[in-house]
Amino acid sequence: MAKLVSIVVPVLNEVENLGDLAQKAHGDRSKIEYIVVDGGSDDGSLDAARVWADKVVSCQRGRALQMNVGAGLASGEFLLFLHADTRLPDELHSFLFALASAQPTWGFFRVRLRPTNLLLQLVATLMNWRSRVTSVATGDQAIFVRRELFEYMGGFDDIPLMEDVAFSKKLRRLCGPLQWQQKVTVSSRRWRNHGVLRTILLMWLLRLQYVLGVSPSVLHKRYYGRSCDHDR
Repeated sequence: MAKLVSIVVPVLNEVENLGDLAQKAHGDRSKIEYIVVDGGSDDGSLDAARVWADKVVSCQRGRALQMNVGAGLASGEFLLFLHADTRLPDELHSFLFALASAQPTWGFFRVRLRPTNLLLQLVATLMNWRSRVTSVATGDQAIFVRRELFEYMGGFDDIPLMEDVAFSKKLRRLCGPLQWQQKVTVSSRRWRNHGVLRTILLMWLLRLQYVLGVSPSVLHKRYYGRSCDHDR
């Protein structure tokens, strides 16, 4: 049976986050389906996902590719792309009602970071401000889009980094997004593991280099410290 929204979760070695997501996968399951797309995990992520997700599939690793594969399995009128360490708001009723009644073309959520501190609160504030001003979202913000529009646009560009930025830039040329005011909760592990200021600087430099035309493959290596060929 067709759903209102298909939630696509690309994963790679996210067994702990999938266990947590299973406990918080909520909402009216008559309207929502969860699709987990694994990129070659070796930590039991596939088994963890099969316990609760509606559809589970494996494919070659690469977030853009995994999300495109998940979208191809979706029955929902809308697609929502959710990172494994991002949690949707506890109350989704108003969001689902807005999708069904307002029929937005695309949009994204505001974010909060957890665990947090004053500096990370500032990071989240700046992320929300930047996306509100530019209408450009990152994958942390749970981008959602009408499935027929996603298919018309050919899905995410098959690039190793910045696929979310590239996709939302294409969408904003068509129309403005619905910027949902409820917040998703995003893990702050990236900032805590690598240093808040260092991570902020690196991410802004990568975005600037992307705008200036640097190849996403080069940016991937600078971000992860290895060639994207390692991931394929």
